[in-house]
Amino acid sequence: MAKLTKSYIDRLPIPPRKADGKAAQVIYRDDSLLGFGLLVGSGGTKSFFVERRVNGRVKRMSIGRYGHLTPTQARIRAQEMLGTIAVGKDPMTEKRAAHAKSISFSDAFEDYLAVRKDLKPGTIGNYRKCVDGCFADWKPKRLIDISKDMVEKRHSEIGSRAPARANNAMRVLRAIFNHSMAKYEDEKGQPIISVNPVDRLSKSRAWYPSERRRTLLKPHELSAFFAATEALTYDVTRDYLRFLLFTGLRKTEAANLQWSHVCFDDRTFSIPDTKNGEPHTLPLPDYLLNMLKHRKRFNCGKWVFPSPLHDGPLKEPRNAVTQVSVSMGKPLRLHDLRRTFITIAESLDIPAYALKQMLNHRNANDVTAGYIVADTNRLRQPMEKVAEFILKNSKDTHRSEEEA
Repeated sequence: MAKLTKSYIDRLPIPPRKADGKAAQVIYRDDSLLGFGLLVGSGGTKSFFVERRVNGRVKRMSIGRYGHLTPTQARIRAQEMLGTIAVGKDPMTEKRAAHAKSISFSDAFEDYLAVRKDLKPGTIGNYRKCVDGCFADWKPKRLIDISKDMVEKRHSEIGSRAPARANNAMRVLRAIFNHSMAKYEDEKGQPIISVNPVDRLSKSRAWYPSERRRTLLKPHELSAFFAATEALTYDVTRDYLRFLLFTGLRKTEAANLQWSHVCFDDRTFSIPDTKNGEPHTLPLPDYLLNMLKHRKRFNCGKWVFPSPLHDGPLKEPRNAVTQVSVSMGKPLRLHDLRRTFITIAESLDIPAYALKQMLNHRNANDVTAGYIVADTNRLRQPMEKVAEFILKNSKDTHRSEEEA
């Protein structure tokens, strides 16, 4: 043991690695301040530490690296930490609490995204747009400084222009705060935020009323839809829009379909990456089977619906959707095609469990559904019935014959 001075530390040798190649460490303790020491690693780093019994257990707490701190600075910090321990406190707990209280909204948001392993890239992108568009000026603020009044005012400001956007922004904000309440604690192990400030909107009933969209294609509009899609310049977009209508898939699920996911022998296709995380397999009705066979003859790439602009899948074809909307004389959104599929299936009296499987819906509270083993072949007739209904009302049955 010796006093940890600069000249003494500079003379200390670097320990060699262990025989198995792992790093080695040597401890040097200060003889003038009990509990103060230096750790020298085989990588050349030298780090100051304090070692003391805290709450019945011996703890070694890092002070900082030699070079970043002088021996004098490290000794002063060690004396402060040892004094804190002497009065029954844990300096590391206090340090974590101080960090938690200083965490910025931006850091809390990034931490939330890092922890949520189930979020898809598209969802993360939407969350970032939401935060950048609605809370950009809050990013450098400490999380604990964002008050209920601030939340209520910001909700009202956004809502004066876009009520639905205001509600969505607050849902994202609520999720970030819920995560932070569970993670960031004070020195007593209590949450640094005891109440989610977004909860005021519920208690004061300040949420903007919103109606679920019910737009879809009615049977007499299917013919106009087929005519409008037939007029599109890019046949991939035409087939993509029709594929959505005949399958009820979400737009990204269909756009990311690969040829490796299509089995012509079994007359099925699969979506491995879905919204609820469960792979989804459906049978191909005759119309879609012929469509995909026709596409495969002229497509040697990876994607069933390739982008015309880059080596990847088709992105949301906004211009094409606008063109179809103008041609039909009514607004059209891609999710309208999913609603149309669902409505047609229900009108054909397809059993509820079959319909759930066709849409890849799951209900955590439905105990009976947990005992039903999904059989793709059982969905073949329901899928064909939906396709027949669409074709009957679209007056486009000749395409199935021509492509065959």
